[in-house]
Amino acid sequence: MHFRYALPWLSIQTVLAVSLPFADIDPSTQLNKRSLAYSEPHYPSPWMDPKAIGWEEAYEKAKAFVSQLTLLEKVNLTTGIGWGAEQCVGQTGAIPRLGLKSMCMQDAPLAIRGTDYNSVFPAGVTTAATFDRGLMYKRGYALGQEAKGKGVTVLLGPVAGPLGRAPEGGRNWEGFSTDPVLTGIAMAETIKGTQDAGVVACAKHFIGNEQEHFRQVGESQDYGYNISETLSSNIDDKTMHEMYLWPFVDAIRAGVGSFMCAYTQANNSYSCQNSKLLNNLLKQENGFQGFVMSDWQAHHSGVASAAAGLDMSMPGDTLFNSGRSYWGTNLTLAVLNGTVPQWRIDDMAMRIMAAFFKVGQTVEDQETINFSFWTLDTYGPLHWAARKDYQQINWHVNVQGDHGSLIREIAARGTVLLKNTGSLPLKKPKFLAVIGEDAGPNPLGPNGCADNRCNNGTLGIGWGSGTGNFPYLVTPDQALQARAVQDGSRYESVLRNHAPTEIKALVSQQDATAIVFVNANSGEGFIEIDGNKGDRLNLTLWNEGDALVKNVSSWCNNTIVVLHTPGPVLLTEWHDNPNITAILWAGMPGQESGNSITDVLYGRVNPSGRTPFTWGATRESYGTDVLYEPNNGNEAPQLDYTEGVFIDYRHFDKANASVLYEFGFGLSYTTFEYSNLKIEKHQVGEYTPTTGQTEAAPTFGNFSESVEDYVFPAAEFPYVYQFIYPYLNSTDMSASSGDAQYGQTAEEFLPPKANDGSAQPLLRSSGLHHPGGNPALYDIMYTVTADITNTGKVAGDEVPQLYVSLGGPEDPKVVLRGFDRLRVEPEEKVQFKAVLTRRDVSSWDTVKQDWVITEYAKKVYVGPSSRKLDLEEVLP
Repeated sequence: MHFRYALPWLSIQTVLAVSLPFADIDPSTQLNKRSLAYSEPHYPSPWMDPKAIGWEEAYEKAKAFVSQLTLLEKVNLTTGIGWGAEQCVGQTGAIPRLGLKSMCMQDAPLAIRGTDYNSVFPAGVTTAATFDRGLMYKRGYALGQEAKGKGVTVLLGPVAGPLGRAPEGGRNWEGFSTDPVLTGIAMAETIKGTQDAGVVACAKHFIGNEQEHFRQVGESQDYGYNISETLSSNIDDKTMHEMYLWPFVDAIRAGVGSFMCAYTQANNSYSCQNSKLLNNLLKQENGFQGFVMSDWQAHHSGVASAAAGLDMSMPGDTLFNSGRSYWGTNLTLAVLNGTVPQWRIDDMAMRIMAAFFKVGQTVEDQETINFSFWTLDTYGPLHWAARKDYQQINWHVNVQGDHGSLIREIAARGTVLLKNTGSLPLKKPKFLAVIGEDAGPNPLGPNGCADNRCNNGTLGIGWGSGTGNFPYLVTPDQALQARAVQDGSRYESVLRNHAPTEIKALVSQQDATAIVFVNANSGEGFIEIDGNKGDRLNLTLWNEGDALVKNVSSWCNNTIVVLHTPGPVLLTEWHDNPNITAILWAGMPGQESGNSITDVLYGRVNPSGRTPFTWGATRESYGTDVLYEPNNGNEAPQLDYTEGVFIDYRHFDKANASVLYEFGFGLSYTTFEYSNLKIEKHQVGEYTPTTGQTEAAPTFGNFSESVEDYVFPAAEFPYVYQFIYPYLNSTDMSASSGDAQYGQTAEEFLPPKANDGSAQPLLRSSGLHHPGGNPALYDIMYTVTADITNTGKVAGDEVPQLYVSLGGPEDPKVVLRGFDRLRVEPEEKVQFKAVLTRRDVSSWDTVKQDWVITEYAKKVYVGPSSRKLDLEEVLP
């Protein structure tokens, strides 16, 4: 009985002698690819710190538990049981001897994917548009509650990768914003909420996962691209720290329990075996204490990935339903033969269990998985892929609570009013004509397309693994008609984009107020819709939406446009048409879509959303784009981040380019005045680089060195087809490995220090016992205040924003560093208050490998958007 193909040391790419320059292999193996970006090796993999602030109690509980484990049980914690092996999208092996059930890993960032009686929340990008920390936390908490109610251990979100380098990026909507500070705050609040609810959050996808094209070899080949390796995101050190790493550091500081490494390569090293990313940036420099799991099929090696800092393989098999694993049996073999030291497998287990305990979970009260991701049928096979053990697998537990009201509030407060010449708010219009497919339902029902893989009816969310089944979807047509009936208004709708005769006849009538609903869509790369392979092919509206807007506005001089999109679309051809009296971006609002937009259109909610990205005039004006065609033969496509930190508003500012609507922009039904900017400087100590050493790597418990103890116990339980086990096939370790190169020592193929468990020097930028880097980075250096006065006639929320100019010739003109959402009554004056930390006014020094405050003069700006900065002052 041979359970899986074993590759206990090397990556498949190395075994096949393919030219793959990754950090675990000597640079000389790169053959003729020295000109490509290279990710330098960093070893050994840092081990947990028992004194890490916020992790002390979790560490002690994990130590007590892990010390009791056998080697097989430790391997069971680190290796998924295989795609479709049981109920969740990913599960670890259980430890029944100590009562630990299999841990459930489940998507995702806006809903519990694949279940029923769950909520579908607004997408991350819509949530970011609220600029409201409280709503971000509440959304995270509600997601955590629903996940816990379904028996989920780790919720696979939130998302900071993609950050949104290119506006066409397919999964930008799963994340929050193109700005690292706004994204970082949203990440932190979401994580706090999710973990306060008792579920481990997973920050993903780490890092440089900025497009769907070429993210996986098999997927790319299915689309007809002849490549042998996934795309490499080539990011320089300064850009990495100041842009893409920034929000992930905020996740670490928020105490996130897990990270997910990405499909893509970073500087020609696969993210899940990239020692620079995992060992150096994540665990050494920023003191991450939780565990790193692979994205599904992003695991490419055995010992190499363990040495590089990977802690959990998901879903466990090398390819879906292959029955083979880089870990499982191979990891057991690697520890037995010494190529993975005991301290490394112990550290993996410690990190996993510490995250489990940190969020308040216990072995005794662990939730039971009460759903099956693979079907909504009540009964079916527990082992889905093997079609084995038919029983009840779905209990249809309703976890929605009162989350519908929260969803409605977030979607309304995340709606951005881009234009309004006086037609809004609506006040019992005499005749309301609603136009467009995006206003109505999917004829197949809200869940008629698996993983939302179509663009029929109103757009509530994008497509892919970041989706969920709607419990209901309130369409704009439903909600607006209900309001019209309440008001006594006449109401008619044409829920098609291609019915010009009928639409013209309707909207050209006397007293018509026309509301046109249009959309654009995007999603994950395993789904293609109308030629869009995850990433958008362009930035235009779908289903000839632009033509629809132009036609309706030519027939009706009071046309209001509502946009449901994952990011910016091109509005240049019609946004300034005087017949278009209002434009609103409603993002991806989730299940309460119609109610939330009706709340804003009628003034029940005074719009206060702020656009979390810039609306450029042309596609080319953004300066970045998706790489749509391979550019490196059949080897890894190379995506060079030559723009550095200059994406979105930073790019437009550098280019002195005009925009339609700038980052942070959003109108209100009232007006505000800014005044009285004040800066208070605090006395803080000098920045002191961290010095000293870690403790030596600890080990917990002992393990048998008798090979007989590791052979599959066929007499105890039956083998399940394709299930990934930690057991060996026989007492012959070489035969169990199935690898012709079995017998090499770690010294023969691993870089120096890969297995060194001695005390290690601390980096100057790291923080001893302080996750997130040197604690001096978070010293509050300045407090900034300003007065905000409501000069209008209705109450409203204002979102003052704090920007900083770092002053250097290579710095952006301004960078966001703070914001707040303030409720202000008519003629009331309130105070905006924000702080600036040392990190906020520092730049990354690539020579010192540390944060420094440069000698350039720095300015503070406060205003309602990135280009309307009413107040400014030089930092003292």
